[in-house]
Amino acid sequence: MDRLSLLETLIVALDEGSLNRAAARREMTQSAVSQQIKQLESLIGHQLLHRTAQGVRATRYGELVYTHAQGLLSNYDRMTAELDQLQEGLSGDFRISVNSFLGRHLIGPMLVDLDRKHDDLNIILRLEDRLVDVVRENYDLAIRTGRLGETDGVGRRIATMETVLLATPDYLDRMGRPDGPEDLTRLKYIQYYEDQTNGFFPLSRNGEEVLAPIRVGFTADDPDLIRHAVTNGTGYSRVPLFFVQEMIEDGQFERVLPEWDAPEKDVFAVYPSRHGIDRRRELVIEGVVAKLDEFRSRRPAPRLHAVTA
Repeated sequence: MDRLSLLETLIVALDEGSLNRAAARREMTQSAVSQQIKQLESLIGHQLLHRTAQGVRATRYGELVYTHAQGLLSNYDRMTAELDQLQEGLSGDFRISVNSFLGRHLIGPMLVDLDRKHDDLNIILRLEDRLVDVVRENYDLAIRTGRLGETDGVGRRIATMETVLLATPDYLDRMGRPDGPEDLTRLKYIQYYEDQTNGFFPLSRNGEEVLAPIRVGFTADDPDLIRHAVTNGTGYSRVPLFFVQEMIEDGQFERVLPEWDAPEKDVFAVYPSRHGIDRRRELVIEGVVAKLDEFRSRRPAPRLHAVTA
């Protein structure tokens, strides 16, 4: 006999105040109910019921077990309901907030495909470079990078994005390529408004980490504007590698200090509550993770320089 069933029998017996009425409600004999109660008492090691001619009532231990048993069975019912929901089709309105960079270049196209596959699903996508409060603003999900911001919702890290420092070859020809992190002050850093550097930037190489000095020369809240500034030779910036990989390979951009690694950028999923499973939400999160894994797997292997004797 499973323990949840034994706990349910105890709850019914105390609710009814009678083993006989509990047996009728559980559709079993009174002796079977009595046997289950005794089995539960043996498992717990305490007497749970006072048995009288008028019926049954809880002992002090029985009251404690009764309270916890109600919570356990309630959570079990919630779990089975959520499992059933996972098997159901996707439908209804699903409101999601994504920053403009991820929305245009990764999540938006994926959501179009998802919406196309489910006729009863209505995805409402907002591209906005601000930290929304998913609870107060009635969003089902927000995907954020870098930081969560203030929210009454639940946030969890779902992935990371590899980032690189880059500029145009012409800009580096004009300003000079830095030999080490300390030389970055010769260049002008173009900063995304979420990534406040406070004058320094962590770089790592072979387990060594340094705080490289940064001279901020331009700050913007639009990733496409930052890329435009880099393209025009205004300075250098830090961007996700998948966003610029092809442009680095064709020579449009060049990595700054390529032997040093910039920190990865966290990707967070933020949603109203950790209680309840929303299959639509989980599919979107799985899609984001899969896309980032796909881009990471495309990264070419490091080029090996030939060694001459």
